[in-house]
Amino acid sequence: MLAAVRSAAVLGVEAFDVTVEVDCTRGLPQWTIVGMPASSVKESRERVAAALGNAGITLPPRKITCNLAPADVAKTGTAFDLPIAVAVLVAFGIVPEDKVRDAVFLGELGLDGSVRPVRGVLSVARRLLQNGERRTLVLPRANVAEASLLRDLAMCAPTSIGELVGWLKAGALPRTERTNGAMIECAVSDFSEVIGQESAKRVLEIAAAGGHNVLLIGPPGAGKTMLARRLPSILPSLTEEEALEVTAIHSVAGLLNGSSSIAIARPFRAPHHSVSTAGLVGGGSSPRPGEVSLAHHGVLFLDELLEFPRHALEALRQPIEDARVVIARASSVVAYPARFTLIAAMNPCPCGYYGAATRACVCSEADVHRYRSRLSGPLLDRIDLHLTLAPVPLRQLGDENGAESSQAVRRRVEAARERQRARYASDSRGNCNAQASGRALLRMLSREARELLDSAADSLALSARAYHRVVKVSQTVADLAGREGIDADHIAEALRYRPLIARDGVNRDG
Repeated sequence: MLAAVRSAAVLGVEAFDVTVEVDCTRGLPQWTIVGMPASSVKESRERVAAALGNAGITLPPRKITCNLAPADVAKTGTAFDLPIAVAVLVAFGIVPEDKVRDAVFLGELGLDGSVRPVRGVLSVARRLLQNGERRTLVLPRANVAEASLLRDLAMCAPTSIGELVGWLKAGALPRTERTNGAMIECAVSDFSEVIGQESAKRVLEIAAAGGHNVLLIGPPGAGKTMLARRLPSILPSLTEEEALEVTAIHSVAGLLNGSSSIAIARPFRAPHHSVSTAGLVGGGSSPRPGEVSLAHHGVLFLDELLEFPRHALEALRQPIEDARVVIARASSVVAYPARFTLIAAMNPCPCGYYGAATRACVCSEADVHRYRSRLSGPLLDRIDLHLTLAPVPLRQLGDENGAESSQAVRRRVEAARERQRARYASDSRGNCNAQASGRALLRMLSREARELLDSAADSLALSARAYHRVVKVSQTVADLAGREGIDADHIAEALRYRPLIARDGVNRDG
């Protein structure tokens, strides 16, 4: 007998429909799975057979052929265990066919028949609702909290294949209630704990308000890492759509804890400088999202920037510019979203003390030039805000004068983001200044601001990209000030954060 059951798979972070077809015929007892299955899918036959046996379900000896359609797309993961088991039961007449027509099945089976969690459930659930389908998603109980982010989704969550078979024989799939997940907040330190470094605080406030990339340069102990790790305390909250996108990526990557809340705060990713290119931007034989995608709608912090492999840093150029990563393989092309804010920190030279007042630098000019040349011009040009820090004098560290709290800064950041959301409501590229068209923002410049920008463009050797990025930063400065247009003082502040490039092309900052 032939049976067909609906399921789904995930390519990148987008789901696509899969039909699991099973045919049982007379012949030598064997299982065959076709339709470009990966090794994890081929192993389903052993898991399904053991799970059914341990659930007390005995199958007659037959030749079983399972096809995963469409057959020209590779299938990976263990989520096909449950739909294969259900399709086999329908093919043998153990489960009525009409009871599975309005359901989509996902789940891994343990040898004892238990239904275990899988990756990518949120992507599948979003596809069902986007297609306007009113099917019931049958999924592992551990994935219910994740799928509960979608309010209109009908769910059924069995704990075992035996329990599911009992429900199907009884004639109906009971609906599982949604689990309300609270926001997962990471413990973050407050800006009020930072003594001094007012310029750096201002730069991070601009970065948070407009989504701009930042490069902090300074000797050891200047506070670069301390400042960067406090950035999450002033970031605006995720919108509902952003939260769904972030959760979907973490689901595909297998980073969700099914027993805890799912609605997560803006991600803050800080990979070690030994990370591979695939680990940073994604890839591998079976492509997985990298750190840039895990930082989607959040922050990617690269400490000790020049210790990262150069080829890994150069791979950042496409995601910074396009807000997504495209990974091409012989069998498929996978795209992952990567709309993040880059915060990078580096020393000014190999010894770390070039230009420092507290300690003499022992590096030659050639050493400094060779060290800084690890950061290419095209990547440097994509960073909006450059700031050189000096260590805070030790006698000031005991100062108890209260600095501004993160909560106060965050209120200004959220007000600026609200202005940007209203301005770019009809723009598909994004809802903050860093994602806007620099050319379109030129209309916001006053006459004095345009004259100042044109004058500075030649003296600072700005590229066309840097020219537009200055305009974007200026608009963020104006938004923080509650101004709609861009004036000369906004341009002047944005220009302060561009690197000084001499005519020979050498970066003279620091």
